[in-house]
Amino acid sequence: MARRLIYASHVIAFQEGGHRYLQDGIVVTDGSDIVHVGPRGSWTHPVDETIDASGMVVTPGFINTHTHLYESPLDKSFVEDMGRRQFYLSGLFEYLPVRSMAMDEEAAHACLAYSMAELLRTGTTTVMEIGSYAEEAVRQAGRVGMRLYMGLGYRSGRWYTDDGKEVKYAWDEEAGLRGMERAVRFIEEHDGAQNGRIKGFLSPSQVDTCTEDLLRRSREAASSMGVPLALHTSQSVNEFLEMTRRHGVTPIEWLRDIGFLGPNVILGHAIIVAPGSWSNWAGDDIGILADTGTNVAHAVWVFARRGIAMESFARYLARGVNMTLGTDTCPQSMIEGMRYTAVVGKIVDRQTEVATAADVFNAATLAGAKALGRDDLGRIAPGAKADLLLWRGDSLFMTPLRDPIRNIVYSATAEDLDTVLIDGEVRMRGREIPGVDVAALTRDLQAAGERMWANVNRGDWAGRSIDQLAPQSFPAFRG
Repeated sequence: MARRLIYASHVIAFQEGGHRYLQDGIVVTDGSDIVHVGPRGSWTHPVDETIDASGMVVTPGFINTHTHLYESPLDKSFVEDMGRRQFYLSGLFEYLPVRSMAMDEEAAHACLAYSMAELLRTGTTTVMEIGSYAEEAVRQAGRVGMRLYMGLGYRSGRWYTDDGKEVKYAWDEEAGLRGMERAVRFIEEHDGAQNGRIKGFLSPSQVDTCTEDLLRRSREAASSMGVPLALHTSQSVNEFLEMTRRHGVTPIEWLRDIGFLGPNVILGHAIIVAPGSWSNWAGDDIGILADTGTNVAHAVWVFARRGIAMESFARYLARGVNMTLGTDTCPQSMIEGMRYTAVVGKIVDRQTEVATAADVFNAATLAGAKALGRDDLGRIAPGAKADLLLWRGDSLFMTPLRDPIRNIVYSATAEDLDTVLIDGEVRMRGREIPGVDVAALTRDLQAAGERMWANVNRGDWAGRSIDQLAPQSFPAFRG
């Protein structure tokens, strides 16, 4: 295995349980692992390659704990600026089913190929995908070397609206059980593939579309197999009200009562909680998450673009909840995810000294690793995987550079990320991904979008066209 030494002006190293700023440091990798981190001159053994990253910043790669790569790119030009008040601004019940029913398999494949490149270009080195196209996701991850956790989604029922006013549910419990069996088989067949970069997790889809039996079975299977368990929970006011109607308790209280929560569980969103202005319920959902060691995957932008904010990121941290970050929708950029988490968190609390750059960077790295039960990810330390990001320190957006983390969180763009290593292999250099034709990816995605837009009437309760569902921002020019 090749041994590589990286010299950088700035290294975000790991020491004594947390990130530390190392100026003029070196990182030595041997194959897929980091074997040494220290000041310049602290390594005297031979190496096969030296990367001179003078003026650059080296950080651990980002761990993206909540995505739907097979469909999210097609949110663009469709779901923004739209959201009915009777659905409390959520697009879950009217727009997402329409998108899914208008897509074809070729579109899903185009989305997966495009997404892997987008993730690399914005610093994700480990991604958790909740989706339906597991084999294609594995194939596309292999093309770019992405570290992929794959969870095939399954559920006992689905939500729908047939009048644009009310959320209804159609149930098929046997389909949920078959879906779980399929998800378990995928893990048994693929876990550990591609030098261990392919892993699996179980993902019953949503708290309101899964029976108690399915969730209990999922919990038992995940514990038995030693894999993470993910579930969309407390993601809309409609869902919150439905669960309180069914059980008289909040979604998170119900999950506690049926024994679902725990340190291997990652709840997608957990944003509509008690107490809170959106739920208008008394309770202590955040305390329950902390007491059970349950992790949260916070995807700020999917809510912020609709005028919804977590209340508040700092409150979860203060209670001891392990807060991780996911992108969920487009853009699938952890750079923007960190930035919006910090800024929205400050706005909600009306304080500038909360949801800091350090807080959100920790969420994107160490907290994600903890949620996955990994002490070899999200950090630059001997024994960790060589998943590394090299950032330009002298670029238009990164200059002047004093505090690398503040610059990355508040100022950096994808153009400032120069090089990505995953498993010790260079997967992007000079912002170029070897073997990936970006023009072909965008061309295929554009074609997928045009096919979808032409067919949105198929899944819409009122049979509306794309221009009726998502009117252009400005009227057409008339010559």
